[in-house]
Amino acid sequence: MIAELPELGRMSSGEIAAMTGLAPVPHDSGAMQGRRVIAGGRRSLRHVLYQAALAAACHNPVLKPVAKRLKERGKPHKLVIIAIARRLVTIANAIIKTDTPWRLKLDE
Repeated sequence: MIAELPELGRMSSGEIAAMTGLAPVPHDSGAMQGRRVIAGGRRSLRHVLYQAALAAACHNPVLKPVAKRLKERGKPHKLVIIAIARRLVTIANAIIKTDTPWRLKLDE
């Protein structure tokens, strides 16, 4: 991930999400409001993060409840996985930016 995204740790979470193509892009025109799509950014990295999010949604004790909550709200499966992928890249960005190791619980 660091090789594909050398900007990691130097940008905000929104900028990193846009760089990886995990931020919704609006298709609006005037008064018409269109659907938001996930596009742009670095395609190869987006594919890798999607696969990682599939595993994290089932096995990561921090992200599994997030995925469950989104599913209970009736969100489509792919939207849930993209949301988890965005959280993964946001977490990685914060870890590198603050130079702190991953901790399962915040109070440790």
